[in-house]
Amino acid sequence: MTDRGSSTVLDDGTVYSPRKNHRPFSTPPLEDYVAIVGEKRMERLHKVAQRVKGAKKLALNATAQGGGVAEMLYSIIPFLNMLGVEAEWKIIRGSKEYFEGTKELHNLLQGKKGSFSQEQQSTYISTIEKCASQNLIDYRPDVVDVHDPQPVGLSHYLRRPGETWLWRCHIHIDEATVEHNPDLWSFLTRWAERYDAAVFSAAQYIISWWLLPKFIIPPFIDPLSEKNRELGQEQIDRVLHKHDIDPKVPIIAQIGRFDPWKGIDRTIATYRRVRAERECQLVLAGGFASDDPEGERVLSRVYEDTKDDENVHVLNLSLEDRLENWREVNALQRAASVIMQPSTREGFGLVITEALWKRKPVIGADVGAIPLQIRDGDTGYFYETPHKTAQKVLSLLEKPKFAHAMGRRGRDYVKRNFLLPDRIADHLMAMSMIMTGAVSKDVSSECIVSFHPWFNLSKHKKVRVF
Repeated sequence: MTDRGSSTVLDDGTVYSPRKNHRPFSTPPLEDYVAIVGEKRMERLHKVAQRVKGAKKLALNATAQGGGVAEMLYSIIPFLNMLGVEAEWKIIRGSKEYFEGTKELHNLLQGKKGSFSQEQQSTYISTIEKCASQNLIDYRPDVVDVHDPQPVGLSHYLRRPGETWLWRCHIHIDEATVEHNPDLWSFLTRWAERYDAAVFSAAQYIISWWLLPKFIIPPFIDPLSEKNRELGQEQIDRVLHKHDIDPKVPIIAQIGRFDPWKGIDRTIATYRRVRAERECQLVLAGGFASDDPEGERVLSRVYEDTKDDENVHVLNLSLEDRLENWREVNALQRAASVIMQPSTREGFGLVITEALWKRKPVIGADVGAIPLQIRDGDTGYFYETPHKTAQKVLSLLEKPKFAHAMGRRGRDYVKRNFLLPDRIADHLMAMSMIMTGAVSKDVSSECIVSFHPWFNLSKHKKVRVF
């Protein structure tokens, strides 16, 4: 089957469903991944998949365009079907007011001051009730994966006996923040505790008071997707030419959603200090997720802040053709000398994973789950101040052999820890444990299951991990 690149969504919100003969995208054959992760790791995947073969699994989220959740689902769903799991994907619908409210909820959970107003709560509940009343789930799945806060309320209205419901939290959620905001705590907890288990990206995001099993499974990239596969220099140059970027001038890049938490102002300030000392150019490239109404406001500010500098390229990449978008991102990342992601909050940061996979030195902030990927001084650097960070960038630009060695270590680290086959095996193992009762709310409501010792990683040390 050919992946057409257009995010074709049926009127009922179906993005992918073999049952409805709607399969507009695909992943490469399973055997293609053997050359990357090796036979032993693929054997583990197949053994775990046998435990749940034939199970019906439905993924629910809020958007098929933009953001890391949708990007992973484009690989997860067809990949699971090749493994014998009958996987489908649907999105929920909502008004502008609903998505404004869920973005505010997202921001509050990440530490923004304020409250989720009664009006916003009412809009949220009425939207979830409307989705639930429109035959959103028109068959009997065995497992339902609900991603992030936007659709979390669905379990209350749609869960049926015998089904397993998992909530997957991808954001930088802070337990102390939630605890000190009683209304927010009450609102989120009333929905979350109706699930059989919750899955978090890192140990520090776990809400320990919720009486349900919890799993730690980090996000991942698909190494064979259009965004991450190898590209020839001619393909890279074609993208640079399209956007009037000089391939002979070193590129500092930040690529991802235009979001207030992404630290784009930090990147601009760092670039200006580097530019004062040597020739370089800045590429700020990204787009919007359809469930994130803040993106346009952030992009407008970026345009205004950089309009007088011809060496800054602000690219609002179209999402009309997903594969073309991914190819452009791939090329821009491969063309960059240094990639930055100095977020102020970050659930994980798949753009960092992508950059490390492409052997690029990355400078990210010491927040959220970024330290699970960046080992300071080894696979990248932590952002400090614009001045101190500019010195690090200058060092990387002036020492290409050192930068290449750092990038190589980063790729090796991603290869071992954050690739599709391994993390899908973790998800299937968690699914099996819950479906068979090995982990349940009745006997292990306070249990935390981590398939790898992520909590042992000291983010403050310069650690050699290779």
